Amino acid sequence: MQEASLQGVLKVILIILLLYYGLKIVTRLFGPLLLRYVTKKAGEKFQQQFNQYQQPDQTQEGDVSIHKKSKKKATNKDVGEYIDFEELD
Repeated sequence: MQEASLQGVLKVILIILLLYYGLKIVTRLFGPLLLRYVTKKAGEKFQQQFNQYQQPDQTQEGDVSIHKKSKKKATNKDVGEYIDFEELD
């Protein structure tokens, strides 16, 4: 059976601390660059999708066109009968 020596335990703790602080420093240096890259790519993707669905205007300069929605409301008369329920004690 192997026993852990004090020197080995301290060595492992030191390695873990060095890795932790090393990753912390690296993320502080490269985190903003990575975030900027990701937001730039997402912005390009949204812009591409926006341009894909945008339709060019067919009207000439000076023409005025007004598009109105109909004021007619869609109602469904086949809803059914309203039943008022009462609680029983």
